[in-house]
Amino acid sequence: MPVDSRFYAPLGALTLGKLAELTGAHCEGDASLIVTGIAPAATARRGDLTFLEGDGKAAPALSAQLNAVVTNAANAKYVPSGVAHLISPVPRHAHGRAAFALFRPRHFDWTGEQRIDPSAQIHAGVQIGPGAVIGEGVAIGERTRIGPNSVIGPGVQIGRDCDIGSNVSIFCALLGDHVKLLAGARIGEAGFGVTGGTHGLEDAPHFGRVILQDHVTVGANTCVDRGVFDDTILGERTKLDNLCQIGHNVVLGRSVLIAAFGGISGSATIGDGVRMGGRVGVADHVTIGDNVSLAAGTGAIRDIGPGETWGGIPAKPIREWFREVAWLQKQANPKKSGN
Repeated sequence: MPVDSRFYAPLGALTLGKLAELTGAHCEGDASLIVTGIAPAATARRGDLTFLEGDGKAAPALSAQLNAVVTNAANAKYVPSGVAHLISPVPRHAHGRAAFALFRPRHFDWTGEQRIDPSAQIHAGVQIGPGAVIGEGVAIGERTRIGPNSVIGPGVQIGRDCDIGSNVSIFCALLGDHVKLLAGARIGEAGFGVTGGTHGLEDAPHFGRVILQDHVTVGANTCVDRGVFDDTILGERTKLDNLCQIGHNVVLGRSVLIAAFGGISGSATIGDGVRMGGRVGVADHVTIGDNVSLAAGTGAIRDIGPGETWGGIPAKPIREWFREVAWLQKQANPKKSGN
């Protein structure tokens, strides 16, 4: 999907040759090609710059419209014939530098003394607590309440009948109706994306969004990270307890329940009606099917089919886990023979 200009200001198109100069990459093909956006390889449109990284052993998914790529030598063989590309030993890092040359997160440049920006569209019935600040281009629906000292970043859209607690921050996000964010919730910060750069590890840029659908509740001091390119999505009536972490590009279905200290790693997909006990962790890119139940403390590192109940670390079907726990207890506490 294209970068949302409500949250990221376009800085103007650049040629592939200019991006080669900015990133230190070698240009192969048409250096005059105009680049206007950024995207992952599988969904890139014409004019988007994408990247390929890794050891090159597996062929990546490529969009049919792809026409500008930054890649390492190992993946150059997958670039379609005739597609202009940049060669870099650190393609994701180069892609990140190109991204910041093309777009600027609007909240990076939020300045001034005004507590509520004049461009914000705020319904007359909205209640705004003391110390709250509201950025440029914000829209807030009727009967919504904004708690004291909360920060609503540029471009954020909030629906009707929402309750935003005190000391909440919201950036790069779209909220439906009847959404509740408890005190200290952090919505739309950059996720834990780290990439190798020319001088060592660097933070990967995030140009995605967070979407909270109707009737979502996010607990106190819970963090929901925005996507890298795509959206982090919480489906209708999903409820998060306090002190949970939702990574970038995660998709939670409808009516998901996650108890305290739950952690969902980046790009995981959680189906409708999933139930997670306290301290459950889900690894990145794992898919959890509809109506799955995960016992407290479970560590899910592989996909789980619909309707199953799992527990343990690493997670396994609940009866198998119980049998293993019972066996271990017997080994640790053997019966003493009588005299």
